[in-house]
Amino acid sequence: MDELGKTLLSLARHAIAAHFGETAMPAVDLPELHKMGACFVTLTQQGHLRGCIGTLEAWRPLGEDVQENARNAAFRDPRFTPLIAAEVPITRIEVSLLTPAVPVAFHDEADALAQLRPGIDGVIFTAGRHRATFLPQVWEDLPEARKFMAHLKQKAGLPADYWGPDVQLERYQVQKWKESTP
Repeated sequence: MDELGKTLLSLARHAIAAHFGETAMPAVDLPELHKMGACFVTLTQQGHLRGCIGTLEAWRPLGEDVQENARNAAFRDPRFTPLIAAEVPITRIEVSLLTPAVPVAFHDEADALAQLRPGIDGVIFTAGRHRATFLPQVWEDLPEARKFMAHLKQKAGLPADYWGPDVQLERYQVQKWKESTP
């Protein structure tokens, strides 16, 4: 694992542990931490999702973004109760650093689906006020483009078969790092 990955994972873990009183901050100062960056922090326990929060657009330094998203994934993901101290040692952290999103031009849903690259593309789905994203890792559980898109629409609060003139898609890729042990 490269130095950036080790550092981002360490910052994420510390941000969560600090909530419970741990004060030892990792001593790091990589130039990448000061550049604007967008990331997602995903928490799992025994292979099951325990929290995932992130930023789609870079608007603050990467070091701050990873720490804030780690805290939000642990304590503010509305799908889960806040993490408790006893869960910290059994929680595995993954950090995904996003590339800038680019619009996908398409004629209809079939054209859009044909352009998606399973396992490579993260997708942002927008229709009016409805918006949701799936990281590229979600392809592991939903490898077929039609099912991937149906679940993404449902995540956005729309029916799985929704498609309309207001649909916009963007795609991005990630560089990801995952703890080998919790």
